Amino acid sequence: MPVEAVSPHIILASASPRRYELLEQIAVTTTVQAVDIDETRQPDEPVLDYVQRLAMEKALCGFATIENPHKLPVLGADTIVELNGVILGKPENRQHAEKMLQQLSGQKHTVHTSVAIVSVDKCLFDTSSTQVNFKVLQQREIERYLATGEADDKAGSYAIQGIAARFIKNINGSYSGVMGLPLYETAQLLKQCGVLPVDDNKQT
Repeated sequence: MPVEAVSPHIILASASPRRYELLEQIAVTTTVQAVDIDETRQPDEPVLDYVQRLAMEKALCGFATIENPHKLPVLGADTIVELNGVILGKPENRQHAEKMLQQLSGQKHTVHTSVAIVSVDKCLFDTSSTQVNFKVLQQREIERYLATGEADDKAGSYAIQGIAARFIKNINGSYSGVMGLPLYETAQLLKQCGVLPVDDNKQT
């Protein structure tokens, strides 16, 4: 028997407008309540372990600290750009952003986004990893892009849904995952929490 959705509403433990918009896209009503956690990477922590841990810690922190009288599920997410084993986070300043874009120029890199959901009786997570192939960037292109301000708060110093789409030759994986929330994986987790209805036409 299919399980009917018990709550069309969740709490998003993130201030990211992109994640909010992506949840709206799949018809999930969202209340935004950002949390603050220590995002320091542990010594020798593998990249996937790191991104998964941050997503889960955000969701757990949100469920424990956010005023939530109806005990709505809390979603946390984190996105990391990895280039040859090196993590490219959010730029500290324009010079840092310029350096990252120079590193990405003409290279393939991987964007990992983990999503975690904590409810009264569940702690679930999943991770999407997408390969992104950048064209060779000219220095003037980088300077013009930085001047738009789009790179300022983005992992890897670019936004796939923005002007930087001109730099991307192709991707292999989840477009929404590169934006910051892989919608397929997120929907599957939300179904397990009763937020979205379970498909009733699955083949057995």
